[in-house]
Amino acid sequence: MRIVFIGPPGSGKGTQAQQLKEHLGIVHLSTGEVLRDVQRDGSDLGRQAAQYMAAGKLVPDEMVLNIVVERIAQPDCVAGCLFDGFPRTVAQAKALDEMLAERGTPLDLVLSLELPEEKLKGRLLRRGRGDDNQATIDERFRHYYDLTEPVLDYYRSRGRLCSIDGDGTAEEVFARIRTIVDAANGSHRS
Repeated sequence: MRIVFIGPPGSGKGTQAQQLKEHLGIVHLSTGEVLRDVQRDGSDLGRQAAQYMAAGKLVPDEMVLNIVVERIAQPDCVAGCLFDGFPRTVAQAKALDEMLAERGTPLDLVLSLELPEEKLKGRLLRRGRGDDNQATIDERFRHYYDLTEPVLDYYRSRGRLCSIDGDGTAEEVFARIRTIVDAANGSHRS
């Protein structure tokens, strides 16, 4: 299966992505990790991405897409992958759809964890990381909504978006995710 997993800061997406990866036996492709890996490999693409990252800028859509294309062409992604942190923009989402369609391996699902913003902000403030202050958290949410809402609308309009109530224990949330994914996985096997 090929799944895009989206969730706001503090939603527990990282925990859920890890459980989903293990449940399905697919590769978890965190864009941040993929970018750091390509940066370490010393390739031309890696050096270019490193320059953007060192300057605190977003790596351009086309470059991120090229890196993702290279990564999903590797043998460990044949059975599928879980995209985490990608696509971040509608342009990336459209390009990903086109690229996967060309390969005959379209996305199966787009999962969106949803919780009220105030609950999420409370979680972030309670976890006590050094960068989790009110101003930083507000900025992260502004950035998330500016970039992510249009991506959610894009997938919603194509009938691929599944919203998941992210409130509850990690086990309760994963049970909701598993129900949706297993139903979709069963329909793709038949």
